[in-house]
Amino acid sequence: MKTYLRLFEKSERSEDVFPGVEILKEFYNGKKILVTGAAGTVGNEIVRQLYAFGPAELRLVDNNESALFFLMERYKSRNVFCFLGDVRDPEKLKKLSEGLDIIIHCAAFKHVILSEYNPFDVAQTNIYGVENIIRSAKAGGVKHVLFTSSDKAVNPTNVMGTSKLMGERLITAANALKNGDGTIFSSSRFGNVIGSRGSVLPLFISQISKGGPVTLTDKRMTRFIMSIRESASLVLKALTLARGGEVFVTKMPVVRISDLADVLIEIMAPRFGHKPSGIRTVEIGAKPGEKLYEELMSDEEVSRSMELKDMFVITPAFKSIYQSIDYSYSEVVSTGLAKSYVSATEKPMGRDELKDYLFKNGLLDNAWSGQEGSAGLAEGIA
Repeated sequence: MKTYLRLFEKSERSEDVFPGVEILKEFYNGKKILVTGAAGTVGNEIVRQLYAFGPAELRLVDNNESALFFLMERYKSRNVFCFLGDVRDPEKLKKLSEGLDIIIHCAAFKHVILSEYNPFDVAQTNIYGVENIIRSAKAGGVKHVLFTSSDKAVNPTNVMGTSKLMGERLITAANALKNGDGTIFSSSRFGNVIGSRGSVLPLFISQISKGGPVTLTDKRMTRFIMSIRESASLVLKALTLARGGEVFVTKMPVVRISDLADVLIEIMAPRFGHKPSGIRTVEIGAKPGEKLYEELMSDEEVSRSMELKDMFVITPAFKSIYQSIDYSYSEVVSTGLAKSYVSATEKPMGRDELKDYLFKNGLLDNAWSGQEGSAGLAEGIA
């Protein structure tokens, strides 16, 4: 996938984001926007990019007090308001949704193994939390709601993925009673945000810093990847295209996890005073429920999908319910997809391409910064 994001570390000028920025600026400028899970990795980047477009007001909610405090300090004395809260609290959400134009819903439990041990908590946040967002948006007359979903919602094998699939279904179904200018609900589905908290990148780098070994679950494993900046930008673009009930699937490059480990060893080992040849990779076996490949679109969804320049659009299965919605978009590449979107059947990046991607997106330094001893935090790419 051709990456169209331009890198910038500290700039918050809208022209530094990507081509087509004027369309996004027009869409978000002067809007009142709520971001849930705003202190998380993707939520934080969404806020950073949104601020560049000059919104009238940003309301940020998260249940992580420390992370929210630092977010508040960053946007001090600006039109940004930070609230401690939880998507499980319907009354709090109703108050925060009053007078809004847009809700971007990022808050969720995302760790696969923890979700297996805490299924009822996951249901409260990832399913009932979505219901609370929908009810609050309708009550507050919000114009647009976008739910950030996951590749694990496709043919789910675990509690977390199943909860994300249910979230997508609730968001789509919320459009069934849409009349005229009612709220537009849609979802954006993407895969691994490489370099985010809990991703495999900081884990590998931490292991390399100690001289190895680097642990691989299975050398045959392939994954879609994207940078934090890309994921946030495509979420914002998807919202401008939404008609109601769709799931937007971002186009992503594919990597072999064994290639990622080898490239990281080659680049990072000398930084820590080690010889790349001295660091071993060890297979430890796939985790329960872990797939060797990643799916972003199922076989069933292919028949009701279309391809745009930067993403795919999956329209609702029950077309008769959504006859009043016009699913037409600019930049349509194809309306007849030949196959599902699975990492095992897509061409992976070569090692040189992967190196360029890591450097171009500033992923190596960002992944290592503040991540010492992160092995206990990372669940890996699963």
